[in-house]
Amino acid sequence: MLQYSNKVLQSDMLDIINANLPYESFKDKSVLITGATGMIATYLVYFFNFLNTKKQYNIKIYALVRNKKKAEFLFKEILNEDNFFLLEQDIEEEIKLYEKIEWILHLASSANPQTILKNPISIIKANTIGTFNVFEFARKNNAKVFFSSTREIYGKVENIDFIKEHEMGIVDPLERRACYPESKRVSETICQSYAFQYGIDYRIARIAHVYGPGMNIDNDGRIMSDIISDVVNNRNIILKSNGEALRAFCYISDAIIGILTIILKGKKNEIYNLSNEIEEISIKNLAELAVKIFPEKNIKVEYQVLNLNNFVYTDYKRVGLDNKKLNLLGWDININLKEGIKKTVKSFEKI
Repeated sequence: MLQYSNKVLQSDMLDIINANLPYESFKDKSVLITGATGMIATYLVYFFNFLNTKKQYNIKIYALVRNKKKAEFLFKEILNEDNFFLLEQDIEEEIKLYEKIEWILHLASSANPQTILKNPISIIKANTIGTFNVFEFARKNNAKVFFSSTREIYGKVENIDFIKEHEMGIVDPLERRACYPESKRVSETICQSYAFQYGIDYRIARIAHVYGPGMNIDNDGRIMSDIISDVVNNRNIILKSNGEALRAFCYISDAIIGILTIILKGKKNEIYNLSNEIEEISIKNLAELAVKIFPEKNIKVEYQVLNLNNFVYTDYKRVGLDNKKLNLLGWDININLKEGIKKTVKSFEKI
């Protein structure tokens, strides 16, 4: 698991802290992060700790986790920090925290294809009941909420090149994968409903394909995870398709800066796309790039094309996200794909 002292992570922390953002707004505040053992949430936990260490900001960090044993191992290097607290509970239950919280960063969710296949109900509950619990807690604390949503809420969109935040496509509610985008859509409606009825201040990021240190590379099933796993373990990359499908991947430090930009500079009750649209790439070319970056590993790309109905992945034609709203707040991509893959692989090696 990704430890705080990891050299790649520490380098990323410096990049994030050097972004032109008013981090002093977090000084002496309390932050609750749900789903804290997830990749993005873990980086946020570590960054708030980094602010405390480097800037003495006295931020109280409450990490809500379902698996305390996993969390204690993941966060073992900061467990004894005075301002770090683990809260063990399921997000589907009422949040039992009796401290004043100013910001809730709600990232408790799963898009893992294996979970979608085997336990879709858990995804629906986390995204709906869990979000209700977050906003009930926010209402009692008069806290602000950041909600991590997904590009998948747009569904199938046609006849445009880039999707703006107000443009909606179609999601078939009976698709096998629909548990994820449909429940995220409901989550967004919960955000807006609490704003209408109780005046809760929220912000939403619709995030696409984030990768980097801390990502799950153990039989995850998503293409970037599988490719990174093969490279780390010196295995040939085996593609189960012709690799023509297009994707675009955002390195985690850029995603974290984007999220913090939305929190610190975004407008109240607004939604922002967050993706890397600079380097759209086919899966085939992604695999070949990963091989090319590490010639010393002597691995290659192989194809085992299967004629299967892969219902845990969307087969919609990819349409890019329009990031102009977020760009206007000063955010942009800093880490290119080649550098991001290098950093990610390095983070899994003993360095």
